[in-house]
Amino acid sequence: MTAELQRLRAGALAGARTLRIAASLADFPPEIFDLADTLEVLDLSGNRLSALPADLHRLHRLKVFFASDNDFTELPAALGACPRLEMVGFKANRIAHVPAAALPPRLRWLILTDNAIAELPEALGDRPRLQKLMLAGNRLRALPDRLRQCERLELLRIAANRLDALPQWLAAMPRLAWLAQGGNAFNETVEARARDSEQAQAIDWHALRCGERLGEGASGHIHAAVLHGSSGPHDVAVKLFKGAVTSDGWPMTEMAASLAAGRHARTISVLGRLAGHPDGQQGLVMERVGPDWRPLAGPPSFETCTRDVYAPGLRLPAATALRIAADVASALAHLHGRGIVHGDLYAHNVLWRPHAPPGEASALLGDFGAAAFAPAGALGDALRRMDVRAYGILLGELAERCEQGAGGRFIDQATALAQACMQARITDRPDGQALAARTQAWAEPALATG
Repeated sequence: MTAELQRLRAGALAGARTLRIAASLADFPPEIFDLADTLEVLDLSGNRLSALPADLHRLHRLKVFFASDNDFTELPAALGACPRLEMVGFKANRIAHVPAAALPPRLRWLILTDNAIAELPEALGDRPRLQKLMLAGNRLRALPDRLRQCERLELLRIAANRLDALPQWLAAMPRLAWLAQGGNAFNETVEARARDSEQAQAIDWHALRCGERLGEGASGHIHAAVLHGSSGPHDVAVKLFKGAVTSDGWPMTEMAASLAAGRHARTISVLGRLAGHPDGQQGLVMERVGPDWRPLAGPPSFETCTRDVYAPGLRLPAATALRIAADVASALAHLHGRGIVHGDLYAHNVLWRPHAPPGEASALLGDFGAAAFAPAGALGDALRRMDVRAYGILLGELAERCEQGAGGRFIDQATALAQACMQARITDRPDGQALAARTQAWAEPALATG
């Protein structure tokens, strides 16, 4: 029994707003109802639960409920009766059925990643507050047609399913900015071709000397390494994929997109795919960035849902904001020119350095976990304009954090372009090449002088 469960059963958690218990529970602890007048966030992930009490709605203040890594085979209908429930997360269960009754009326954020769902109810489209829908790693062959009614939907993860095609109505979703769609039946051929291409240089494991772990993402571990080649030793980073499905999809989709992206001065470039690992592990060898690079922001929180969290009080000199805007636009235009959509263009996926030397990159666009190949035709163009909307949101955030005074002109320019990028009708937004040209023209004085 965990300390938190002991305290709950002893009545020592009166007034709690948040409760997290991972204790191999097979049954819902009834003592949780003693917190009904205050409890807002309940996390029962990492247990052995397969059902919830029918009167769960007694937790009348509950806003967030997580039950990932449990034994549910059906999304419990009891959730749908919770009057204030907005965020529901049942990742990595064995859910095959999602009844309409399980969808709370105020649903804003639904996570059903890594389950066995083949079909979703049309009633999902009757949840007008829905902003974030995460469905990667299921068995979906289609999406509910009424989902097109969810005009507030901003983030959609449908990668690693069994879709034969994307629905055409995606091109009319006015706020959709972050879409992961790789690893489906319609793009498996092009992904396999990218991974196996002769241009995807293989780098032998035995030519590398791996060192400390630099970090860990959803799809893999990143290690510092030294590559011994014909031109001598070279500092690199090695990303070793875990192999399991992530919230963005399959790691192999990320590998395909990363290799197809090629090298660019404003991305974290991939040097080649890993070959000859003694355990058969898949991986990428990448340029290693220096310790002076750091993420521009942190990922969204429960409260912000789809918006990044910046350091309190962050203020950017106009020259720095200009250079970040230009660098990210340049990277995005490059990806689009290679037939790739990023799918997750966020400040938390941008590395920046405050004191970049003149003429060198001030920002790098990274994390290709949601990146994928754009389909041909109008739908592919719509997916690129979704990236443009995400860029517009980032640009607006830069403008909000730009120092006043000398930054006034940039703030005005950036605000106007951000509004153009976020127009409801996708075809009215500028394309990636136009963004790169326009922001480069703004930034040229800053790029020249630092």
